Amino acid sequence: MKIWLDGGLQDIESARVSVFDHGLTVGDGIFETVKVTDGRAFALTRHLARLTRSAQGLGLPDPDLDEVRRACAAVIEANPMPLGRLRITYTGGHGPLGSDRGEHGPTLVVALGETARRPDSTAVITVPWTRNERGALTGLKTTSYAENVVALARAHQHGGSEALFANTVGQLCEGTGSNVFVVLDGEIHTPPLASGCLAGITRELVVEWTGAQETDLPLDVLQRADEIFLTSTLRDVQAVHRVDERELPGAPGPVTAKAMRVFDERSGQDQDP
Repeated sequence: MKIWLDGGLQDIESARVSVFDHGLTVGDGIFETVKVTDGRAFALTRHLARLTRSAQGLGLPDPDLDEVRRACAAVIEANPMPLGRLRITYTGGHGPLGSDRGEHGPTLVVALGETARRPDSTAVITVPWTRNERGALTGLKTTSYAENVVALARAHQHGGSEALFANTVGQLCEGTGSNVFVVLDGEIHTPPLASGCLAGITRELVVEWTGAQETDLPLDVLQRADEIFLTSTLRDVQAVHRVDERELPGAPGPVTAKAMRVFDERSGQDQDP
């Protein structure tokens, strides 16, 4: 297994990042997860555009996207697999132990791990913690993920694969690593970016391809929605068959099933939409 680090491919067993890297000491970093199918990265251009937006929001130098593309291509070629999770990590680099940044420049790591296709439906829970729709990191895909780790562990304890958050004003927001959609009277709705959710790449494509509406939604919409589904890089479009104690029999429902078909067809036609 080979990864990209310090400008070139390295064996995973010998690759080393400094213990003083700001991504490790204070979570000062950003990342992207890209689906790779049979050696082809999906929607890479959109992912790299978001990587740049996240860097700017965190105050990091803009990543060299030509280098990132070279790194992705090299790692994919060096690690052939049918379905993979390509992880691009970009941190503040070697720095002091406090929150001030050092002057060594950023660290870029690109790695690829094998994964399996997700089930067509899943169970989710809601958690009592909130997303801050007005925080400094809102909308940025940063490596400060401990809150998600805690929430996802709670979901696993209750037989779910995802945990859903409200924001500070009680509106439905997002999952730990996914966006959420609901079907009301045959229409698809998803929380707007102003809710504090991440601007998911799969979310963006589903909105474009299905005409889903961005709507402020109370958290309790999950108890009355006709259908619920999640989107993310590795879930694509995934139906929800249980939320907390509420069962949604027959998931995926007809609207979700159509969204799944549309996404499969459109994404199969264009690897970089």
